Amino acid sequence: MTQLIGISGSLRKSSLNTALLRSIDELMPKGATLSIASIEAIPLYNGDLDIEGGPPSVQALKAQIGDADGLLFATPEYNFSIPGVLKNAIDWASRPGFQSVLAHKPVAIIGAAPGAVGTARAQGHLKQVLLGTLSEVFPYPEVLVSKAHERIQNGQLADEPTREVLRKMLEAYVSWIRRMG
Repeated sequence: MTQLIGISGSLRKSSLNTALLRSIDELMPKGATLSIASIEAIPLYNGDLDIEGGPPSVQALKAQIGDADGLLFATPEYNFSIPGVLKNAIDWASRPGFQSVLAHKPVAIIGAAPGAVGTARAQGHLKQVLLGTLSEVFPYPEVLVSKAHERIQNGQLADEPTREVLRKMLEAYVSWIRRMG
């Protein structure tokens, strides 16, 4: 069984990216599961608090990531980049440097946004950040859900062509993880 952890870069209750993660369960390939981890309780990074693995919410996130076979980030795009809360969670998870639960972890990125370019710029920035953590970043296919407010209805991905693109990406990602293992 291939176990993935999904992390949304948005804290909003009606987040398009969290809805995208919730829609994945029925699109997963056979023998793979996705659990969603919350970053809502993660405090702002402070090196003074980074003792013995950090606060309990950070330790819990690190344990979830460490136990998973792969990690799936769903990021919105804020000001042409990734949200601060997502970068903050990655900063915590990346400690200790180069020996963290992110080092050599297979990671994929998806994103949903109302605009026409989806989350292209945010995904590019997130890839750069993840390379700095020694994560293994899944290269292709990319999933950038544009006009997401039209494709995601009532908290679910309702657009069948987008569902098919996401299904194919998940199949390729899980296959890639299995080859790496």
